Amino acid sequence: MKLYALLEGLATALPDSEITGVSDDTRNIREGMVFVCVKGSRFDGHDAAADMLAKGATAVIAERDLGLGEQQILVSNSRKAYGDLCAAWYGHPEQKMRLIGVTGTNGKTTVTTLIQKMLQQAGRKVGLIGTVQYEIGDEIIASVNTTPLTDAYFSILAKMAAAGCTDVVMEVSSFGLEQYRIGPSHFAAAAFLNLTQDHLDVHGSMENYYLAKKMLFDRCDYALINTDDAYGKRLLSEITCDRQGFGMGEDASAHGAAFCVEDVAISGSGTAFTLVSGDAKTRITTGMMGRFNVSNAAAATILCRKLGVADADILAMLHDYTGVRGRCELIPTGREFTVICDYAHTPDAIEKVLSAMKECTAGRLIALFGCGGNRDRTKRPRMAAAAAKYADVVIVTSDNPRDEDPDAIIAEILTGLADTDVEYHTVTDRAQAIHFAVGMASAGDMIVLAGKGHEDYQIIAGGVKLHMDERELVADALAAL
Repeated sequence: MKLYALLEGLATALPDSEITGVSDDTRNIREGMVFVCVKGSRFDGHDAAADMLAKGATAVIAERDLGLGEQQILVSNSRKAYGDLCAAWYGHPEQKMRLIGVTGTNGKTTVTTLIQKMLQQAGRKVGLIGTVQYEIGDEIIASVNTTPLTDAYFSILAKMAAAGCTDVVMEVSSFGLEQYRIGPSHFAAAAFLNLTQDHLDVHGSMENYYLAKKMLFDRCDYALINTDDAYGKRLLSEITCDRQGFGMGEDASAHGAAFCVEDVAISGSGTAFTLVSGDAKTRITTGMMGRFNVSNAAAATILCRKLGVADADILAMLHDYTGVRGRCELIPTGREFTVICDYAHTPDAIEKVLSAMKECTAGRLIALFGCGGNRDRTKRPRMAAAAAKYADVVIVTSDNPRDEDPDAIIAEILTGLADTDVEYHTVTDRAQAIHFAVGMASAGDMIVLAGKGHEDYQIIAGGVKLHMDERELVADALAAL
């Protein structure tokens, strides 16, 4: 590809050079590539620009004059420019398929998976990008980031387009938006699910977190917004694209919702609800457990209707579906108690999953969770307080401690239990904690293992990943009974 073609729109006088690639990673630069100077939290690519030219780069993209003459091309935002360059390098795959985005703190994985399966039920070939994995038709690729880094994102889109995908459903994270990882991608439809405390170690404030999420709705044709959420109500009033709200209960319309969820029935085998819009009512049943999954199923249903999927396909898909791996996942025990594995790792997510499971628990609700190291510390006591609202027994353990002392993390979590009378135990080793939980369970009890979900590893000091699959740990604990 010629440099002038790659950089079209970024500069006026460009050399007629043949380009061999584009990257913001110094380790990837080879002869003939374009290096994009991106300033990160630990390293500023501008400091390496001259070295990259010496290494063979044809040009560098920079936000400030580096004194490199014709080989530097100045832009106002190099992250944004990098997204545009990657899109051009891969032949603009984002323009070759219909993109559907889902954002929010909780529920993204479930809603994107439901949309994917509804579209597949309707005969579409669908790509999926999300927290658990990336899917290109039947091909599965391990997920590194919820929203992939820029080059990886466009590489995956190009593979999806080449494989004949008609649609791409993706979780769009606040990082992905704020760091312009998705380049010039435009979405046919997008959903906003909720916004609760998370990632404040990066964003600094809930306002910044909200503004990052809001960026998705500057680049979509249609927006579906959960008006049960305070930030959702705000978003509905602030964006200008075609938009509709949805919410739980008959009074949802008072908050601007065009769709209301009514007559919810919860059981240990699934849920049922009625989706109401004006005079139209649709009764929906699904094998997914929990009241929060009613909202997820409603969001996917409304969005897929907007995308042209027939109700027959939507209802058929939902009827027997039991859920996404690690999202309120039932782990078989063969005993008279139940074990649920869920990715809940925020105060709101803990509260939602435990309140939902409380509705279908005959005995005690036993909640096991920890908090990740090197992450937002302010949510640790709030996680404990949320668990104490619904759990009869709380077991505090490790999640991904990373470079922090696991016992110090647990000590911060426990401050959230100071004003409660809930029974609690601390077991630092997560495997031992699961054995402890299974050992104390009686007939009718439910154990909720929160925080790891789909993850089959634990991250300890130095970024080391140790194999840890909670399904295997439960099986080991059952065998030891």
